[in-house]
Amino acid sequence: MNTPIDTLSQIKQQIADNPILLYMKGTPDFPQCGFSARAVEMLIACGAKFESVNILEHPDIRQTLPRYANWPTFPQLYVKGELIGGCDIMQDLYEQGDLQKIVG
Repeated sequence: MNTPIDTLSQIKQQIADNPILLYMKGTPDFPQCGFSARAVEMLIACGAKFESVNILEHPDIRQTLPRYANWPTFPQLYVKGELIGGCDIMQDLYEQGDLQKIVG
């Protein structure tokens, strides 16, 4: 198990290395919760090329990321190093046509 400092470094590196990154429960092909499934659907509908991290396979990230992001729930979408938000915020942005611009 990673130490909290190692995990924090890993999270920061993942966010820095991936222009669009979704921390989610499950994988894009097999989401493990409805919110993660909806987030993936929206990103695909926007034509976004994104990477994902399955927090169910990484309990250290699942525990550390909410404190790092000051965001308690999953999924969490990062674009160009910035936290966009979770499923509800993504949904609002998508309906307004803004998510397409953010991830485009």
